[in-house]
Amino acid sequence: MAHAAPTPRTHRLGGLKTSAWAGPLLFGALYGIWAAFIGRQAGPITGYNVVLGFVSGLLFAGILFLLNRMGHDVLPELRALAYGTFAALAMGFMFSLTNDSVLRSSAVGLAVGAAVGVTAFYRFHQHEP
Repeated sequence: MAHAAPTPRTHRLGGLKTSAWAGPLLFGALYGIWAAFIGRQAGPITGYNVVLGFVSGLLFAGILFLLNRMGHDVLPELRALAYGTFAALAMGFMFSLTNDSVLRSSAVGLAVGAAVGVTAFYRFHQHEP
């Protein structure tokens, strides 16, 4: 069959493509390291910092994995809202680790969430049939 193009090999782990879990795992690790670094407040590394980073990264990766798995089963508007809400909560929590006011943390979270939600809405409507 000379007319058939070869397909690239995909690696699978537990029935999932590598790209399905590698991205959320990488971003979760970065988020956890960032949370531990901010939670440290320029002091020594403690067990609290390690646990904070590990739990934050694990939750971030898990939620991002679930959001990515939603796929085309949900309306693009609801998917954009979910991504915006997730970004708002993640950034609001991260900003709250700096010991700034709750009002400022909420404002930063809402601003980031709105930007991510609008961007996701645009992307989902431009790249889906």
